[in-house]
Amino acid sequence: MTLSARGAQAPAVLVLEDGRAFRGRAYGAVGETFGEAVFSTGMTGYQETLTDPSYHRQVVVMTAPHVGNTGVNDEDPESGRIWVSGYVVRDPARKPSNWRAQRSLDEELAAQGVVGISGVDTRALTRHLRERGAMRVGIFSGDALADEAALLARVQQAPQMAGADLSAEVATKEAYVVPAIGTKRFTVAAIDLGIKGMTPHRMAERGIEVHVLPATATLEEVYAVRPDGVFFSNGPGDPSTADHPVALMRGVLERSTPLFGICFGNQILGRALGFGTYKLKYGHRGINQPVQDRTTGKVEVTAHNHGFAVDAPLDQVSDTGFGRAEVSHVCLNDQVVEGLHLLDRPAFSVQYHPEAAAGPHDAAYLFDRFVSLMEDQRA
Repeated sequence: MTLSARGAQAPAVLVLEDGRAFRGRAYGAVGETFGEAVFSTGMTGYQETLTDPSYHRQVVVMTAPHVGNTGVNDEDPESGRIWVSGYVVRDPARKPSNWRAQRSLDEELAAQGVVGISGVDTRALTRHLRERGAMRVGIFSGDALADEAALLARVQQAPQMAGADLSAEVATKEAYVVPAIGTKRFTVAAIDLGIKGMTPHRMAERGIEVHVLPATATLEEVYAVRPDGVFFSNGPGDPSTADHPVALMRGVLERSTPLFGICFGNQILGRALGFGTYKLKYGHRGINQPVQDRTTGKVEVTAHNHGFAVDAPLDQVSDTGFGRAEVSHVCLNDQVVEGLHLLDRPAFSVQYHPEAAAGPHDAAYLFDRFVSLMEDQRA
């Protein structure tokens, strides 16, 4: 990525790898950037989206037409920086209007060197991605502008998301501890594959002391903290490349330690159980996705950010090397696997985000389910 100072009125162009181009104005930093073009259907919570490490190397198209109305503050980020490679909006707010706003979204993007584009017909762009699938894209403005054929060639040279091993690029390098809020009840080892800040906070609210460990942590390092449970986080990239986390999870399953996985962690559990994974055509991203919990029949409105899914049978119990497993949650839009549950060991996972900042909060009960597993194991 190359960039220069903020220039909101500078011309810009977005070029997809299939040759389609959209012209607009620079938004945020001026320069060039590359990534996978994906769209998010959330109408709010853009600050949490931008700072979610799972969006590493992705250019996010916002389907909501008005973006930036609430500005940016220092309380809502899910990590220490913006992770998206680029940002695409239709009608950016000229001036933020919210009592918590400390600066504008445009200013924050520019300060962190995130190249974006505004004034784009995001409805047409989203329909194109739905029909053709997520694909590589480049955003160009300022001195980076050139003949579209030359820009297209550069986009087509960018790396694909399929086969990308990215979790170690976004994970913490050093272990750290998030203390329990109130009385400590349990200790959890959380494997950081791209963890959001709200996740250990949700566990801390339930009396859990969370030891957040690097993606490269060994089984010995996990059990050195004497965990009552082990958690595998969300994160970016292709799960087919995540051989180390899969091996680590199998070690946890062999010891029958209570285990909970979210998003990338769900895909890791799928692989650990012997299921395959595959890339979705355009993925699930947004805070309004309907999922059914098959154990209760309840339908939840949930937050998603995933471009890959687990290939597991929906309507039968599967025999695995760790006992029987079943699909516990399913997306009602397209029947994609959204959760797994082991029947003979204390382990489960979901594909979506129950920590859900900025919301919704329908799935917060899953943290209580994790607590119940640890309570049962202790008893």
